[in-house]
Amino acid sequence: MSLLDAIMEGKGGAPQDPKFPHAPRGWNSQEAQQKAGQEGLKVGEEHWEAVRALQEYFTKHADKPVNLRELHDALDEKFHAKGGIKHLYRLFPDGPVAQGCRLAGLKVPPGATSGGFGSVV
Repeated sequence: MSLLDAIMEGKGGAPQDPKFPHAPRGWNSQEAQQKAGQEGLKVGEEHWEAVRALQEYFTKHADKPVNLRELHDALDEKFHAKGGIKHLYRLFPDGPVAQGCRLAGLKVPPGATSGGFGSVV
């Protein structure tokens, strides 16, 4: 399996859900919602917006390994009007990258589960 395949976990083919055009093959929102429930999250539209942002980022950067700092900064910028990364930590208390990627059907980048990013609580 190539690095790209490992990152994308089978990305490719026509999207199954038009609301998630960059979703990995085989991913669906119903399973993501079940996973969210298991993680204690009640998923709303703001969560789905973050999931779409992660899926899009991974698709646009599929040609190289994910740089965790760049991804973090891109999310902070994309959600700046709502409070940036602090807003995302309120949505995903276990970390917007780690928890968000799990719900988005993406491989969690190395280091994303580290407590080194700190907390906004």
